Amino acid sequence: MRLLTAAEFRSVTAPPALGDAEIHLWFFPHWQKQRAAAEAPAVRALLGAYLGITPDRLRIGRGEHGKPELVDAALQFNLAHTGNALLLALSRDLAVGVDLEARNRRTRAVADLAQRWFMPHEAQVLAAQPEAAQQAAFLRLWTCKEAVLKCSGLGIGVGLSSVEFELSAQAQVRAVRGAASWQLLALEPDAAHLGALAWRGRPVPVRGFVTQTIAAAAQSG
Repeated sequence: MRLLTAAEFRSVTAPPALGDAEIHLWFFPHWQKQRAAAEAPAVRALLGAYLGITPDRLRIGRGEHGKPELVDAALQFNLAHTGNALLLALSRDLAVGVDLEARNRRTRAVADLAQRWFMPHEAQVLAAQPEAAQQAAFLRLWTCKEAVLKCSGLGIGVGLSSVEFELSAQAQVRAVRGAASWQLLALEPDAAHLGALAWRGRPVPVRGFVTQTIAAAAQSG
């Protein structure tokens, strides 16, 4: 699984052109938690900019399992937020799913959580890792599972064990087991966060951006 690092997230204040076979990621490192992130002024402004319309003309609905989606607009998106950071993925024609987690997220014993939420072989691989490496490996697998489930539109309500991954002996995520059509990209937009992006189909270019300006607009909006 390829990794998109913080060095590959360019700092910009306006969205560049989005090709038909391309995915853009936007990282907001100073996000003020809001009740409905998809309706936040900064998110609406960015979606409107890609569509060439004013934010007030956007119609955001919900899929059968609650995934936010644009109504009557040729743009796919998904978002995730944790603490004071948010990640937004956009594509013209590809359904996308993203997840974002703080590296310092406090959890119970990784082995216990893995046995509860993951498939048996996944839990076994995680338990075999050195204790110092278990937390990061657990979060990486967790974000991949969430990204795939969010992309599918099902969400984590169906259970994280409903999607199974092939792992290396070092607990590195290789692929979705039995589903070669899934594409996965590991994300490290800054030193404090890690995440994952998922989509179905062939590999496509993914470009990352980070902005302070739009995040500030969300907090004042």
